Amino acid sequence: MPRYSIVVPIFNEEATIPELYRRLCSVLDCLDGETELILVDDGSRDQSLLLIRELHERDERVCYLSFARNFGHQVAVTAGLNFARGEAVIVMDADLQDPPELIPRLVNQWQRGYQVVYAQRTQRLREPWFKRLMAHCFYRVLYHLADVEIPIDTGDFCLMDRRVVDLLNAMPERNRYIRGLRAWVGFRQTAVLFDRAPRHAGNVKYTFGKSLALAINSLVGFSKVPLRLSTYLGLAAAAVSLLMGLLVMYWRLFAPNSPLTGYTIITVVVFFLGAVQLISIGILGEYVGRIYEEIKGRPLYTLSEVGGFQTHTARRTVFRPEKSPHSTQVTSERDGNG
Repeated sequence: MPRYSIVVPIFNEEATIPELYRRLCSVLDCLDGETELILVDDGSRDQSLLLIRELHERDERVCYLSFARNFGHQVAVTAGLNFARGEAVIVMDADLQDPPELIPRLVNQWQRGYQVVYAQRTQRLREPWFKRLMAHCFYRVLYHLADVEIPIDTGDFCLMDRRVVDLLNAMPERNRYIRGLRAWVGFRQTAVLFDRAPRHAGNVKYTFGKSLALAINSLVGFSKVPLRLSTYLGLAAAAVSLLMGLLVMYWRLFAPNSPLTGYTIITVVVFFLGAVQLISIGILGEYVGRIYEEIKGRPLYTLSEVGGFQTHTARRTVFRPEKSPHSTQVTSERDGNG
């Protein structure tokens, strides 16, 4: 069994895969144990899967999973963790903004007894100021609102001990936020600081919409504050309505010619109350939607191809309730590479 597993989710990264593999190889040769490199193709529409197959044929350390369609970054990381066999599992992105050269420092902290070693960004080089500002605000809002202490300015780039990975694999959540789950399990955790480099090549995969969806998912998944917020908004609306009622009575009795006694003030109050109601319904909808996703019981992903795992086969996904909700069940279908 390998001592180290490196999980890399990939989506349309044909321009970065050769350089990623070259830099990873220079690092893997320096580690003190056997290593497997798990590349998870998240339904890429370019030549990424073809390049991954070629790497697998050239290097027995390269294993890969190929989704039947695009399921998202967090699900791809989850699939890699499901298949990882190493004593220590490293998760990193394929765009080389997570430098492979940092892996030995992560391993060094793990060997000192830390079960989770996460890479913490000190700078975001050559990123737009608006993105840096939004990321800065998001991590600090999440830090103060979450029920657990999720480290500031950290992504999915980390090393996790086998015990932590087994716990994550046993968790039934379907809306996965790996860095939050990683903080929730506890154990000894520490940070390794680094400057986040710009993307090596290709286009940014985490668009504003995807980043916003991930932010909402993290807040809903690890905080009950939004639910309380709807309560606070309701109380504030009630207080404002009471105040406006008293003011209208005052104006009717003592200032009947005031322009504020007409339809304008009534319209403003109606719109205000309507906004509060819609916000509250939206917040409740986010939580109800998560409940709906959980009770459907569908597997997190389906695999079209698997290569390099001697104890696994590529298969259709068949969900059985007694198994983990995001596990895959083996059928007799085997691909030619596995």
